Amino acid sequence: MKNCFVFGLLILVNSLVAQGYKRYDSTLKIGKAGFKIFCLNKTPDRNTLTIRPIGFKSEAREASLEIKARVLSAEIDDLNNDGFPEVIIFIEEPKGNKSLFCISSKENERMEPVYFPDIKDDMRLSKGYRGADEFRLLEGVLFRKFPVFESDTAIKAPTNKVRQILYRVIAGEQGSWKFKSFKDFDMNAEVK
Repeated sequence: MKNCFVFGLLILVNSLVAQGYKRYDSTLKIGKAGFKIFCLNKTPDRNTLTIRPIGFKSEAREASLEIKARVLSAEIDDLNNDGFPEVIIFIEEPKGNKSLFCISSKENERMEPVYFPDIKDDMRLSKGYRGADEFRLLEGVLFRKFPVFESDTAIKAPTNKVRQILYRVIAGEQGSWKFKSFKDFDMNAEVK
């Protein structure tokens, strides 16, 4: 009886610990076309993400890729205004940084990645950046918000400012798509 109690307690504790990150399984559609997104979210260091096109022509295949992150959520919209859906998959990397990647439908025939720029490549936008990003998608515009820190890395607390950057999807090179920032501003942080 005592062994059964201990075994039951171990199962309960294990299930409570595992609840922090549940598998991600979602189907997102606009009209008849969309994507099924699936990830077990077992560990932050290694997961397999599967993206299956829905309502695409028969030659479109699902893609499975290894990611060093966990999937938090996904949203669908026609970000490039071509009449076909894009899906943004929001992820959390092992160190807790949030990021994303985006997949575009190429006329419902195949899937293509949409390039999202690394903020560290833009000296002006990355000034005071140390992560803690929040992302929102609203009517085809991607909002990114993060706390602004002083340039002195010895200072551990953020300033009372947050930076907000707005992105749109634009045509890239050779028929590809990419996110491009079109507006940014610093504002006072909300008091919690």
